[in-house]
Amino acid sequence: MKHFFTLLSHEIRMLLVSPSTYVATMLFLLFMGFIFTGILENYSKTAQEVSPANVFFQFFWFPVLFMVPLLTMKCLAEERRLGTIETLLTTPVTTTEVVLGKYAAAYLLYVTLWAATGGFFYILYKFVGDAHFIDAGPLVGGYLFVAVSGLFFIALGVLASSLTRNQAVAAVLGFVLLVAVIGGTNYLANSAWLDRDALRPMKDTVEYVRILAHRDDFTRGVIDTRQLLFYLSGTVLALIFSILGVEAKLLHS
Repeated sequence: MKHFFTLLSHEIRMLLVSPSTYVATMLFLLFMGFIFTGILENYSKTAQEVSPANVFFQFFWFPVLFMVPLLTMKCLAEERRLGTIETLLTTPVTTTEVVLGKYAAAYLLYVTLWAATGGFFYILYKFVGDAHFIDAGPLVGGYLFVAVSGLFFIALGVLASSLTRNQAVAAVLGFVLLVAVIGGTNYLANSAWLDRDALRPMKDTVEYVRILAHRDDFTRGVIDTRQLLFYLSGTVLALIFSILGVEAKLLHS
C-alpha cells in the first residue's frame, strides 16, 4: 500500500478539475440550502418539538441518491473506457491500491461537502443567538451518521463504476443500488406481509439493515455497534467486489 497516498493525491486533483464534481457540489448545496430555508420558515411560523438538525437530516437521502453517482461514476468506468487503467496497472501499483485510492478521494469530497452544510447552523446561531436551535446531540449524531453511512454509499458507487465502461451506465447503476439499500429496505420494513410470525426472522433482518431507522437512532444520540458493523462490513464487501470486478474485466479484455 506504499503507493496509496500518491494515488489518493492524484485522484483528489482529478476530482477538483472534473466538471461533474462542481455540478454535484452546486446541486447539493443549493438543495440543502433550500431545505434549511424551508425549515427556518416553519420554525418562524410555528413552534416545533424537534430541533432543526433533526428535520435537516431527514432529507439526507435525496442528495445522496444524486451526489454519490456523480462523484463516483468516472472513477473506474472512465479509466476502463480510455484504456488507461491497463497502463496504470503496468506500473508498480496493485488493483487494490487503485480502487482504494479512488474510493478514498470520492469519500473525502463527500464528507467535505456535508461538512460545508455546517455553515448553515453557524449562520443560524450567529443571527439568532439562541442555543436552543443548535441542539448538539442531533447535530453531532446527524453528521456522524452521514460520515459512517457515506463509507457504504461511496463504496456502492465505486462498485457500480467498476462494472461498466460507460459513465452514464455507472451513474444509473449506482443510483439503483442506492435506491435499493435506502428506499428498498424502508419499503420492506413497512410491508404488512412481513408481520407474519413465520417471517419474523426476515422482519428482524430488514429492520437491522434499514437505513432510515439508523438515521433516527443517530440523531437521537443512540449509537448501535451493530449498525456500525453493518456499514463497515458492507463497505468492505463492496470494495472487494469492486477490486474483483476490475480484475475480471482486465482478464477478459
